[in-house]
Amino acid sequence: MSKLKYFLLFLLLASRLFATTVEFPAFIKSQVAIVDRMNDDNLTQDIVQKLLEKQSILYNNTLDKILINKNEYILNVKTYETKIYSLQKIIAINSRNGNSYAVLRDEVAVKIYKILGLQNSMLKSTLLALNKGTLEEFEDRLNTITLDFQNRTSKIYKKDYKYILALPSSGSIILATKNNVKKFYELQSINNDMIDYIYKFESKMYRLNKYSKYHIISFVVYINSINFVHLVNPLLEEYDMSIIKLIFMSLVILLTYFFKRIVYVALEKYILTIDFLREYSSEIIEKIRTSIESLIIAINIDIIIYIYNDFSSVEFTSEIFNIFYVVVATLIFYKVINIVASVRLTKVTDASENFDNDLINVGIKIVNFIIMVIGLLISLYFAGVNLTAVLSGLGIGGLAVAFAAKDTIGNFFGTLSILFSDVFSQGDWIEIDGKQGVVVEIGLRVTTIRTFDNALIAIPNGTFASKDVKNWNKRVLGRRIKMYIGVKYDSRSIDIKNAVKEIHIMLEKHPDIATKETRYEHNKHRRNIAKLVSKDDLEGVKKNLLVYLDSFGDSSINILVYCFTKSVKWSEWLDTKQDVMHKIMEILEKNNLEFAFPSLSIYNENNPKEIENL
Repeated sequence: MSKLKYFLLFLLLASRLFATTVEFPAFIKSQVAIVDRMNDDNLTQDIVQKLLEKQSILYNNTLDKILINKNEYILNVKTYETKIYSLQKIIAINSRNGNSYAVLRDEVAVKIYKILGLQNSMLKSTLLALNKGTLEEFEDRLNTITLDFQNRTSKIYKKDYKYILALPSSGSIILATKNNVKKFYELQSINNDMIDYIYKFESKMYRLNKYSKYHIISFVVYINSINFVHLVNPLLEEYDMSIIKLIFMSLVILLTYFFKRIVYVALEKYILTIDFLREYSSEIIEKIRTSIESLIIAINIDIIIYIYNDFSSVEFTSEIFNIFYVVVATLIFYKVINIVASVRLTKVTDASENFDNDLINVGIKIVNFIIMVIGLLISLYFAGVNLTAVLSGLGIGGLAVAFAAKDTIGNFFGTLSILFSDVFSQGDWIEIDGKQGVVVEIGLRVTTIRTFDNALIAIPNGTFASKDVKNWNKRVLGRRIKMYIGVKYDSRSIDIKNAVKEIHIMLEKHPDIATKETRYEHNKHRRNIAKLVSKDDLEGVKKNLLVYLDSFGDSSINILVYCFTKSVKWSEWLDTKQDVMHKIMEILEKNNLEFAFPSLSIYNENNPKEIENL
């Protein structure tokens, strides 16, 4: 028992000798000194202003230090649990021995350490909140953190110790108790200042934390510590700018300038590594140069806005830029596909005539349409549209769309009908509904025709399903020559008979007139489809040759000439027709026949022998 008594006496002595006043951290000490100085009633306004500036600088520097070593502060939060535990043991001993002032002294000390621990916990929660969400979301979390801190500290300050300060200053325990109480209430004032400065520097904390994320906060703090920057930043802050933002923006613009050149070199080398793109590299680079430049400029602006917004994305601008990136990427892909197709088709068509231009043209348009649809869907996705709802809605609204776009759908199926029925092709001379010309292009919706007076007509493809189409190019041999040769009524029968015979012989021997003996090659490029029809009629072969005395007209005896030229080309047909007409004129002259012209004969009834021709 004697050893236990000595041990208890030692603890009691230790509680009186060592458990005296609380030691504040360096930052709290500096703030306590400023608070004590500002409580002096004899201070002038200038001195108070300087003290406030000094306090602001201390908070600012401490904030920089904390954010530079943020992870250390988060991982090593000082909670003073050991000190609180030992003080609570001493309080229990002093309470049993009736040392009331010693109990009060250590009770206040425990509360001070609890408040210091709450300050550190609040700081940790604040640092953790910086890593999540936008500035507005950080402000909401900060409100919750500070409110919780104030609620917990208000419970600690609930008990009043100010009466102790009025006690006579006799004895070390009472002096230590007064000192702790004084610090206790000074700490309350510092708590209020701390919360005020946290809100004052909340945007700075949020901004610096972004720099910490990219491991450049030390550089940023160093730049901000320069006197010139201290003078300029307040002017720029009105526009939500700073020197460090201007530095980073300038660096981004400079890097983008050099990056653009690197992109072209890298892109060209990459294209050269792809076998099927190697021969098109120069055309591709030239065509997509403007799109690449637009993409780089957009990325540059996007990064500048990101820096201006304190390394935070703005939802609205992010959506716009994402949509723009998708549009440019789709355009680049579109151009690459069409460049490759264009160059490839040129080579193939030069090498072989067995190529269906119309089918290829429509196929490329369908591919382009698919590319655009995919680009549109991706753009809608980045715009926040629910693609599942859109695609499912297409089934529900399909009927309404079909009614609204029935002409478009009809034109599309008209395109398929034209392509697969082989009614006409690109370059054919056709006639439809009183309009005729050469087919320029068969599109997805309309077919364009160049008329012979050089006008361009666009005819909806659905029209070709309900109208008669006359195709002058769907013939291999034979373009018709049909004419009536009128000779006078006073011509002799024998002369007319000889002329008819000679014209027939002349046409049979003419090198450019088709006869039964004329041979031709079948169209090898025509689609191999079995049909129970005449091959001559299918391919367009006419070799009829007819020369007959045809009719007795009002003012002439008419000879019918009906034949076909071997060539179906218009210019060659005109040459042949002209030559045939000259030869017919020679034959008529040889047989003493004259061309008749419209005339009227008047007979005198009193003298029938007198006839007057008008």
